[in-house]
Amino acid sequence: MVVKQISIFVENKEGRIKKAIDTLAKENINIRALSIADTTKYGILRLIVSDNEKAIEALEKDGFIVKENDVLIVAVPDEPNGLNSTLAIFENQDINLEYLYAFVSSKTDEAIVVMRLENMEKAIEVLENSNAKLLDSEDIKEI
Repeated sequence: MVVKQISIFVENKEGRIKKAIDTLAKENINIRALSIADTTKYGILRLIVSDNEKAIEALEKDGFIVKENDVLIVAVPDEPNGLNSTLAIFENQDINLEYLYAFVSSKTDEAIVVMRLENMEKAIEVLENSNAKLLDSEDIKEI
């Protein structure tokens, strides 16, 4: 149920994000989801892509620092308070949510939420016990 996400460290300078996206486009890598967090000096571009290995190789060749880490992807009801029903599961089990980002797709009635949690194993366990809909890399390809 764990999905690999890539994180690209980009200088907070004009054109750096575009260069990273161009690098992926040249390699025909599809971006399924993305998020960016920034400070005054740099940003972290987090991506779910169609081919992590190829993406990492191309980005590093172009001078980017890239890390790969584990995230969970959960389908939640695309309705008011739909996300909170899932977040309550973590709160009740004292699982810290580090960050999340979400997207929607015309191919599903649910919102898709990418989450990084402090205790991934425990998070998977409580989500499965709560009958939450965890997605894997193959599911993401279909969305």
